[in-house]
Amino acid sequence: MKLFDLLIALLIMMIWGFNFVVAKWGLAYMPPIFLMALRFAAVAAILLPFARIPRAKLREIFFLSVTLGCVHFSLMFMGLTGVNAGAAAIAIQLQVPFAAILAAIFFGDKLGWRRALGMAAAFAGIVVLAGEPRLTGHTGSLLLVIAASFMWAVTNIQIKHMGSVDGFALSAWMSLFAVPQLLIVSALLESGQIEALLHIAWPAAGVILYMAVIVTVVSYGMWYHLLRNYSVNQAMPFTLLVPVFGVMSGVLLLDEPFTWRLVAGGLATLAGVGIIVVRRPRLAEPEATAKTT
Repeated sequence: MKLFDLLIALLIMMIWGFNFVVAKWGLAYMPPIFLMALRFAAVAAILLPFARIPRAKLREIFFLSVTLGCVHFSLMFMGLTGVNAGAAAIAIQLQVPFAAILAAIFFGDKLGWRRALGMAAAFAGIVVLAGEPRLTGHTGSLLLVIAASFMWAVTNIQIKHMGSVDGFALSAWMSLFAVPQLLIVSALLESGQIEALLHIAWPAAGVILYMAVIVTVVSYGMWYHLLRNYSVNQAMPFTLLVPVFGVMSGVLLLDEPFTWRLVAGGLATLAGVGIIVVRRPRLAEPEATAKTT
């Protein structure tokens, strides 16, 4: 990989890892599901004027907006309300072993003993992480993040069946479809949305813009550039740096403790995920991996 593209890959991982801290900042000002609705509204407003209408794929994109845009992100950000950024960045990596399991079930991919070992290590790492004293009383929040990682794996099945579709068109139309769903769910489960919107603070607006512009438009654009120029096996291993940057950001910017359980659980999870990534199942597509934050 050229030095310039290597630096781009590292920058993308920094953006995605830092996004966990940005999300925690945003949750201090707005309810989680409502925050996601505003994020996707901003994404749709930015991308729709430039995105073609994938008429043949609109039905599939709508169903993807339900599982990914609504369910996955709702679970993820509700979980983040009770879990530290570093712990969430590690726990969400279970999306890769979940994807491998679903690939075996629905596409006949053979797991093999190496992938099975990787899965065992990844789940064992989360068990160690769950023993963190900071997570006492917040097990439910951690389970929400794990459920979000499973839903990400489910969306891979949809993306696999969907076939080829422009990445920005997919993001634009999925975002548009997700907004009303998220607003309805937010109205049913949350309160204080109108007040939060009418008195929106500049940090909250900055969080929404970061998620919409930097994460979705800029970083995805750079990621698609790498995928056009390099093989999946060259690009995918870089995603293992996302939880590293997530943990570092949490420690440096949110003053999150750097404990032995966080290190041990994180290393075990990343080692397990690394084994699976190297022996990548067909469902662990990089385009979907980028959508976890």
